[in-house]
Amino acid sequence: MNWQSLLSSQRSGSKPTSSEASRSAFEQDYDRIIFSHPFRRLQDKTQVHPLPEHDFVHTRLTHSLEVSSVGRSLGRKAGEVIVQRHPELKDKFSLFDFGAIVAAASLAHDLGNPPFGHAGEDSLSDFFLENAHGRSFQSKVTDAEWNDLVKFEGNAQGFRIINSNQYGLKLTQATLGAFTKYPCPALFPGRDKAKKSQKKFGFFQSEKDIFAATANQLELIPVAVDAWVRHPLTFLVEAADDICYSIIDLEDGCRMGLVPYRDTVELLANILKDNFKPEKLDKISGQNERIGVLRAMTINKLVEECTEVFLVHEQEIMNGTFDKALADHCSSKDALEKISSISVDKIYRARHVVEIEASGHEVLPGLLQEFVTAGEHIMKKSSSRKYKNLSLLLPVEMRTEIEKQVSTYEMLRIVLDFISGLTDRHALSLYRRIKGIAL
Repeated sequence: MNWQSLLSSQRSGSKPTSSEASRSAFEQDYDRIIFSHPFRRLQDKTQVHPLPEHDFVHTRLTHSLEVSSVGRSLGRKAGEVIVQRHPELKDKFSLFDFGAIVAAASLAHDLGNPPFGHAGEDSLSDFFLENAHGRSFQSKVTDAEWNDLVKFEGNAQGFRIINSNQYGLKLTQATLGAFTKYPCPALFPGRDKAKKSQKKFGFFQSEKDIFAATANQLELIPVAVDAWVRHPLTFLVEAADDICYSIIDLEDGCRMGLVPYRDTVELLANILKDNFKPEKLDKISGQNERIGVLRAMTINKLVEECTEVFLVHEQEIMNGTFDKALADHCSSKDALEKISSISVDKIYRARHVVEIEASGHEVLPGLLQEFVTAGEHIMKKSSSRKYKNLSLLLPVEMRTEIEKQVSTYEMLRIVLDFISGLTDRHALSLYRRIKGIAL
């Protein structure tokens, strides 16, 4: 692969985008995302602690902003060296372009996440795996489409959202490529889960051709039919996410009393090593302020380490032979693994987290059952009063799209767009109302 193609400012269906003196095409991507409706919805979507009552606990919105900030730093640090290594880039690109692409892709990385986080992904999949009505659709779709349905994937849903005409984002090919962590489909017989880029999938059948066009424009290396190696900057987007959820989830856990303060300090000190100065920490008043200082220092250390791994392996990445997470190969990988282990045990399995996630396994399949049936009634032009009323609860553009005689798979995708796009509170409220539990 070559950097000039990988940094394409071409937008889907448009001529190459020219940068303004004050704002590059990639910075325009960032602005388009941050003002979009799907991004605003992240304010009330679960990061770890569902429906948080504490104002300092992260939501998907604050998490995405922080990942973007870390991504910008990673992109700029790596870009500064890459531009020096490749003189042909100096007249066209700068370190700021690298930072802007990674920042924009990082900002969008969670747009496809449904209510209730990863538990929401599982519950949407379970409707098609375990519900008799859901299973009945297997005979009405192709094998590839069925694989999409039984494995709801937030990354693929995010790619669908940022390419939807409904939101009109029209991001550059460089940002679309950097966004896609898993450049392969759900049905991929040659999948090698030892490769990070093939652990999940990055686009549904409905967006397969869109990603193929992006891959061709960027000149990504194909590895199979409808599967490619990652865009190199995707490794930095992934590292930004890995750094933030590891360190900031731990910070939230400490503030909520799930992880003892002393344990949290020790875990972060294992990363900081010689940079950890307990005597300076003791001069800071307030436990939260101390943890905040350690968090900032730790993130900065991890940014340096992940950038170093990326630059050491740049040629392998460009050849498509490096396919691992940067955080798994940085100097602090053992310390990060210990944080991950403690987070799973004490934070992600906390009682209030498990209770709300359990409710999500009732709410989302329940909503799917009703709105999928409403979608079927729209397609059949049924006169059922109940499902006519339910169909009116769908956004008008979605209802209109189903009325255009779409396929069964397309109808299901549209309903999944609606359900997965709900915020946590909206999903709960809508479920209660249509079930007659609350008015």
